[in-house]
Amino acid sequence: MKDDRSTHAEPSRDELADRLTEVFDLVGPLYRRVHRKVEQAAPIEGLSVGVRAVLDLLRTGGPMTVPQMGRAQALSRQFVQRMVNDAAAQGLVESIPNPAHRRSSLIRLTDPGLTAIGAVRGREHELLRKVGGDLTMGDVEACLRVLDAMHALFEDVDVD
Repeated sequence: MKDDRSTHAEPSRDELADRLTEVFDLVGPLYRRVHRKVEQAAPIEGLSVGVRAVLDLLRTGGPMTVPQMGRAQALSRQFVQRMVNDAAAQGLVESIPNPAHRRSSLIRLTDPGLTAIGAVRGREHELLRKVGGDLTMGDVEACLRVLDAMHALFEDVDVD
């Protein structure tokens, strides 16, 4: 989205806050639309949005406990546990002993889980290749930097 406002002058804190509000205004609807798109494709891989999130987190982070996954995704432990249970029922994840904590098992991907999340990410990659405009890697890096700073502002919000 292009804007006529100058990006060269240092904005005031109020101007920056106004522009960051526009980011929130875009992120919410974008998230909900992506959520719906994943749900529409769920029959292809048989994954709900929540199970997809668990599988992808385990793909990138390796075996984790349910509380660790909840913190990483800003989701309640109860919700993550339900998604883990759903994934386990489909044979996509398994519990393994946790050497650091006897009562909190680690959850890890199974081979079918790795295959399933690989298929989902492959389909998503093909879809994201269709993003239009003249975006550059610099644009994407700037977007990630902004979203990371906004995320950090709300890190202390309890999700349980």
